[in-house]
Amino acid sequence: MVTPYDWCVDGGVKSHIVHLAAYFRQWGHEVTIFAPASDRVKAAGECVVMGKPRSMRVSGSVARITFSWKSPQVKRVLEEGNFDIVHLHEPLMPLLPYHFLRYSSAANVGTFHAAKEGGNRFYGYTTAFTRRWFRKLDGKIAVSPAAASLVSRYFAGYFNIIPNGIDYDHFSAPMEPIPEFMDGKFNILFVGRPEKRKGLKYLLRAYLRIKRQYPNTRLIVVGAGDFSRYERIMRPIGDVVFRTYVPYEELPKYHRSADVVCCPNTGNESQGYVLMEALAAGRAVVASNIEGFAGVITSELEGLLVPPKDDEAIANAIIRLMKDPALREGLATRGQLHSAHYSWDNVAHRVLSYYERLLYERRQVAEVRAARKHALAARAER
Repeated sequence: MVTPYDWCVDGGVKSHIVHLAAYFRQWGHEVTIFAPASDRVKAAGECVVMGKPRSMRVSGSVARITFSWKSPQVKRVLEEGNFDIVHLHEPLMPLLPYHFLRYSSAANVGTFHAAKEGGNRFYGYTTAFTRRWFRKLDGKIAVSPAAASLVSRYFAGYFNIIPNGIDYDHFSAPMEPIPEFMDGKFNILFVGRPEKRKGLKYLLRAYLRIKRQYPNTRLIVVGAGDFSRYERIMRPIGDVVFRTYVPYEELPKYHRSADVVCCPNTGNESQGYVLMEALAAGRAVVASNIEGFAGVITSELEGLLVPPKDDEAIANAIIRLMKDPALREGLATRGQLHSAHYSWDNVAHRVLSYYERLLYERRQVAEVRAARKHALAARAER
């Protein structure tokens, strides 16, 4: 497996690779991970370090990738490894995946993770150069319809949809709620970073609407980052609790303490870990009707989808669930059952099956070519 991103920085792509590798190894397969790393010593036990990353702005975010010229090293490890599969995550990001695609004679698989409604400037600028590497992919995976929609704008082809996974057992397991929140108030939970696209400001506006009508409510904000600006604004309102850097082990307790989880994201979500984790925890969900989320749930079946950036619609949906416990329970039950399809065990099995199909197809092609070559040789002898 190959990632272009700094292995020492946690993120969705790294999490995806770590979980797949763990399951494949558990099933008896050999997995080697190649990645750049800002701390070579720290990463050495987990991956083969290939270059030192530098920060690069890509479509409104910052990617830490390497521009080190690793062709000789890549050529050597491919020869020594004799891999059946080379699985590249974000295969069109420079520069490490290009080296592997150049020299790999294995079945090359690319997984596309990113989604962006307005398109990807990097893809747009580099298509003429990267098309040659795209053609070397034997198999193409997109983690969601939104991710497939983005890459297919620039590179035509069939993309097998295999989603990101979640730690289903971690979030679905019985867990006690947090006692301080069990005081009879209706709890609304937000989980996410204080980034513009996470849409927290629209939920805060919605909460102001809700609080005026239903004083016995509380908003709980959980996430990594600086929420001080929001805390100052909401302090006079009351019953808005901010908890930053909650340990992963403690996160399901916050879900158990919530009556509704709200995901007011404004766009550019490939799939939405937060949304799927809330479903796995058995909570009713109100989420923005954006491509990444609409590909995960169906409104009125596993959750409620509302127009993005619409605080009135968010408030109305939460109030509806507040006033209708039966609807809330039905959505939560169906959502939890639905989220089981996104367990890492299920996702890893699907990826492995895809590998097997690709290898079978390569063998079939090789047999046909060998038969034709034999026929031509026999004809020449006659």
